[in-house]
Amino acid sequence: MSNPLDTKIISRLAEILDKTNLTELEYEDESCRISLVRNPAGVAATAAYAPAAPVAAPVAAPQPATPAATAPVAAAEEDYTNSPNAVKSPMVGVVYLSADPKTPNYVKVGDTVAEGDTVCLVEAMKTFNPVKAHKGGKVAKILVESGDPVEYGEPLVVIE
Repeated sequence: MSNPLDTKIISRLAEILDKTNLTELEYEDESCRISLVRNPAGVAATAAYAPAAPVAAPVAAPQPATPAATAPVAAAEEDYTNSPNAVKSPMVGVVYLSADPKTPNYVKVGDTVAEGDTVCLVEAMKTFNPVKAHKGGKVAKILVESGDPVEYGEPLVVIE
C-alpha cells in the first residue's frame, strides 16, 4: 500500500493553524486523516497521520495533554458552562486579563462591575476584542489566566 500523504496538505494546514492561533486542526478525506495539535506553549506542532477508517470504527489520533487536563483539581470542581453568571468567550483566541503586562488586570476577584464594563480581552488573528460584562455584580471567580487559549463559549469570569 502506498502512502497517500500529500505534504502540501500538511504545510497548508500548519499555515492555517499558525495564522488563526487555533490549538488543534483536523483534516480528513477518503484516504487519510490528519490531526495537527499546537503545543500549549506554542513551541512546536505535532502531526498525526492515520489512514481513513471505516465509518463504523473511527481512528483516534493520539493527543498531547491539554492545559485543562493538567489544571489543578480545584479549578475543575465546578462547571460554569451553562451558568447565567458566567461571562463567556465570544470567539476562539487567546485571553488577556489586562491591556498589557505592565497595567493592572481589568478586574480581580471581589471587584464590582457594571453591565458593559470590560473584564478581559480575547485576541484573535492579531485583533484584541474586549469582553464585556453582560450584567452588573461582584466578580466571584476568574476562570482563566492571561495567555490561556480559549474556545467559543468558554466561561472566563463569574459575576454574582
